[in-house]
Amino acid sequence: MRETGLVIDDSCQTFVSDCHVRAAIELIRHAWDSVVLSALRMGPTRRNELLTRIAGVSDKVLTQALQRLQERGLVTKALNAEQPAPPSGAIYQLTPLGDSLANGPLAQLAQWAADNQAELTGSSATP
Repeated sequence: MRETGLVIDDSCQTFVSDCHVRAAIELIRHAWDSVVLSALRMGPTRRNELLTRIAGVSDKVLTQALQRLQERGLVTKALNAEQPAPPSGAIYQLTPLGDSLANGPLAQLAQWAADNQAELTGSSATP
């Protein structure tokens, strides 16, 4: 089945536990994970910079999100040789897999949300 240029696997039903869609959604089921991935699209970043860049996230929640994303292979943590040992020297960046998610489906989802903001917020006039 083809839909808007994407190949859709008809054998993957949303209620089946091993569905590809469910597996993908599981990667970003935590509210802040997709935000962190999107923030890292700007390039390698220190945790403190992410705290500043992502309004409303607590230090604890950001740390948990970064740990989950590392465990899933979407983000890596490296030490900056110019800085002292962690945490100040830790640099977070997207892996190739994380980059493909952040700059692919997440970027498209963000654009869709921007394009449909009025309808999503309920501020559009309904006939």
